Amino acid sequence: MAKLNFGGVEENVVTREEFSLKKAREILKDEIIAVIGYGVQGPGQSLNLKDNGFNVIIGQRKNSASWDKAVADGWIPNETLFDIEEALKRGTIYQYLLSDAGQIQLWPLLEKYLVKGKTLYFSHGFNITWKERSGMIPPVDVDVILIAPKGSGTSLRRMFLEGRGLNSSYAIHQDATGKAFEKVAALGIGVGSGFLFETTFKKEATSDLTGERGTLMGAIQGIFQAQYEVLRENGHSPSEAFNETVEELTQSLMPLVAENGMDWMYANCSTTAQRGALDWKDKFADATKPVFKALYKSVADGIEAQRSIDTNSQVDYREKLNKELETLKKSEMWQAGKVVRSLRPENN
Repeated sequence: MAKLNFGGVEENVVTREEFSLKKAREILKDEIIAVIGYGVQGPGQSLNLKDNGFNVIIGQRKNSASWDKAVADGWIPNETLFDIEEALKRGTIYQYLLSDAGQIQLWPLLEKYLVKGKTLYFSHGFNITWKERSGMIPPVDVDVILIAPKGSGTSLRRMFLEGRGLNSSYAIHQDATGKAFEKVAALGIGVGSGFLFETTFKKEATSDLTGERGTLMGAIQGIFQAQYEVLRENGHSPSEAFNETVEELTQSLMPLVAENGMDWMYANCSTTAQRGALDWKDKFADATKPVFKALYKSVADGIEAQRSIDTNSQVDYREKLNKELETLKKSEMWQAGKVVRSLRPENN
């Protein structure tokens, strides 16, 4: 295990140079990796594992859209694609990649197959962190590990096909066999991680829920909406408001941040932009930090987890959710975005 220094703070990391794909294959050569669920993370992780030479099968409900997607992706019914219980019978490592709510629902069946020596793998620490709320308490004689790619399964697959890797966190909740670290590192390399950084199930879950509600999705949409509305209220056209709020950020500036950092992006903008950004960044930090503190407390106290469990268990939740998403889709800002995207050179 290597150590990286982040401004005086050392972290444990696993790199592909240190932990080769050949080594990963050797460690897992006798394992059958059963990927349970083929939704958000399942396709990317399973296809990358298969292409990297691991023994992978898929467990998915028959006659579902996800089953059909798995077939379209090349998984073969009764050879590498099975109904969930058959996959559980065959697997030695269970990659439990259903939604958090789906995991809770299926847990009584999965639990029957969690016998001594098996490995339970997650990509989100949610249900183990809040196990008193989810009811998911693994037996003590199985390894319980986590690989959490820092992005969508689609991004994980796309970057793999481009010869790159998406960074992931790793955690060990239970090491019943004494080989949990070897397994988690091998699986992390196998799914296509760029490098792996150490965390815990609780830290992964709390940071993930905070990020999703914060800068990754919730806060960024709120900031987009606020700036767009102020521009529109002051007579700017939908096209101008969208370009200044979203398009320039996502198409021009964020790629520069991804490439070399915010400091480098600042240095490569006009002096007028630099001055304004430096003058206003602390005002935004001061205004939003109390919101982030309240958000983190709500996550850490389990309030967000309970809300997620309660709402997802409602019979009509999917219908309600789709209505909310449709409202977002039909908002003027994202309708303007649809038009602006259609005018990009690559789309003409």
